[in-house]
Amino acid sequence: MNYILWDVDGTLVFNGKDAGNLYHQAVEIVAGRSFGNQLPNMHGKTDGRVITETLEAHGLDAGLHGAASAQLDELSRLRHEAGSHRQLCPGVHEALADSAAAGWTNALLTGNSSTRSGFKLTGAGLAHDTFAWDNSYFGNITPVRSDLTVQARAELDGALVIIGDTPRDDDAAKIAGIPFIAVATGAFTADELRETGAILVIDDLESGRAALAETLSTLAR
Repeated sequence: MNYILWDVDGTLVFNGKDAGNLYHQAVEIVAGRSFGNQLPNMHGKTDGRVITETLEAHGLDAGLHGAASAQLDELSRLRHEAGSHRQLCPGVHEALADSAAAGWTNALLTGNSSTRSGFKLTGAGLAHDTFAWDNSYFGNITPVRSDLTVQARAELDGALVIIGDTPRDDDAAKIAGIPFIAVATGAFTADELRETGAILVIDDLESGRAALAETLSTLAR
């Protein structure tokens, strides 16, 4: 079986304008006090890493990590139920349908938890069963994204490819020896992504539909 491991933020759904606030709020809640401004530059980092860095930045006990992660899920649930939903990036429905028709299994490799990923994707209009959740990898536990790619490479048989929107996706893919395809619908431009080891860089899944299908056909087993 062949697997596409999709990133979520910036790849399948557009990044949220104030998404970083949730990490900050989650840590404030478990710490029981308020802090200054949130940390910058979180694109491509796992939830686990952002929480770890936020705790460290404010001199808090690393033992609060689990509670902060759970609180982050809860804040995401509340936001989802209040009607605050993400928007799909262009061409997502077609790209997922094309890959499934070509024999690829659509799964996830994301810095978010399974819970947060579900809220973002279903809130944007994707059916939950579009993805193979049992063959997906989530970054709420580990601060190191390559832990996820190495685990995926060890557990999944067949061809693998990662589709994401940041150089950190590429870095993690390289460590596990997985090809990386970059899409410029996140925080990085196509020119910036061409400086990575991506085997293909497309502006978005809509304009890059044919190129993506052709590249996947060369990787399939």
